[in-house]
Amino acid sequence: MKISTDTVVTMHYTLRNPEGEILDSSRGSDPLAYLHGHSQIVAGLERALNDRVVGDKVDIVVSPEDGYGTHDENLDLALPISAFPPEMQKELEPGVQFVAEHPDDDEQMAMYTVLSLDGDRVLVTGNHPLADVPLHFDVEIVEIRAATEEELDHGHVHGPGGHAH
Repeated sequence: MKISTDTVVTMHYTLRNPEGEILDSSRGSDPLAYLHGHSQIVAGLERALNDRVVGDKVDIVVSPEDGYGTHDENLDLALPISAFPPEMQKELEPGVQFVAEHPDDDEQMAMYTVLSLDGDRVLVTGNHPLADVPLHFDVEIVEIRAATEEELDHGHVHGPGGHAH
């Protein structure tokens, strides 16, 4: 069986940045299982895995545009500390994340990360930490199977390596 839309793919992977530093890996633990064709992994990796078969080992470089995107300056904001609830103000420090409205679309939410505090201003970004970074994946396909109707209805994998209800 080949990887195609509506298949469940189980794979081991290692993700590195361009300098070779390991950012994430399934090696040494359970492989990742995902529902192919349903945007559960970055677009460039998903496309590159089309038509692969069990046992394939492949190195894939995903451009920022097909990974976590390019840096969008509109998502870099300087907010007054008063914009945050009082209980959250005490917790603000670089690295803290929170969800808020997207600055260009109030119907959409975005994840923001605090970059720094500058007096009564909080500098945040809605950009993914890997925006602008080419992603280097080392992938080994472990298993491929047809997704069940229940998995397709729920939009995710069930059972080992996936979601259990």
